[in-house]
Amino acid sequence: MTVSESPSHSDNVRRAVLAMPVARALGLEFLRVAPGDVELQLPITDTFSFRPGQLQATAIFAAADFAAVAAAATLLEPGWVNATIDATLKIVAPARGTQLRARGRVVDAGKLLTVCAADVFAVDANDRETLCATLIGTARNVPPSS
Repeated sequence: MTVSESPSHSDNVRRAVLAMPVARALGLEFLRVAPGDVELQLPITDTFSFRPGQLQATAIFAAADFAAVAAAATLLEPGWVNATIDATLKIVAPARGTQLRARGRVVDAGKLLTVCAADVFAVDANDRETLCATLIGTARNVPPSS
């Protein structure tokens, strides 16, 4: 596969993710989209918290998954799409603060499968980051329909 570095490809990855209702509901925002590398964030709100200011694991997983699989999508040829087929999340600290930042990256890109990962950080009001989770996943790459 060839890495597409065009701004339109990055925009397509952003649009594809933000077209998903759950991404919009979480308030996902892309901070960076580059070949094999994505950074996004979402606000820590009570809507997705099990106690005030502390996100549930589901929202942490979603942020990590979106970052990792979006990073994998940046390496796809135009017209291809991908989807998560497997992922493991390890939570190492509570997700407390004002924002959650997830940095996704590609571990190994193949034609059919891409192994990807993400580190998730809780960000406080002073912009200090604390690692709260790590994800490793596999995305299935799907060619355009004929």
